[in-house]
Amino acid sequence: MSAESRAAHISDFEIGTHEGRRWAQVRATFGISAFGVNAWTADEPDQIVINEHTEDDGHEELYFVVSGRAVFTIDGDEVDAPTGTFVFVRDPA
Repeated sequence: MSAESRAAHISDFEIGTHEGRRWAQVRATFGISAFGVNAWTADEPDQIVINEHTEDDGHEELYFVVSGRAVFTIDGDEVDAPTGTFVFVRDPA
């Protein structure tokens, strides 16, 4: 792997907390400036990992469920997302 490339395991990342939830600071660890990326984790079933929010600021978001299962609510529709599922939320504009 070149000096410009790098690999890291989730356990290698600095772990921050936000409102009682844990997140790996992926963007900061790799020095990524072209896009945002983080890894949020839950400590127990039924824990809210991502707060309810709107994408009215021109952002698109891509979520990936690494292990376990998540349920996303998008425009009032529930999306069941077991391990290995990507969920993409397009820019509403």
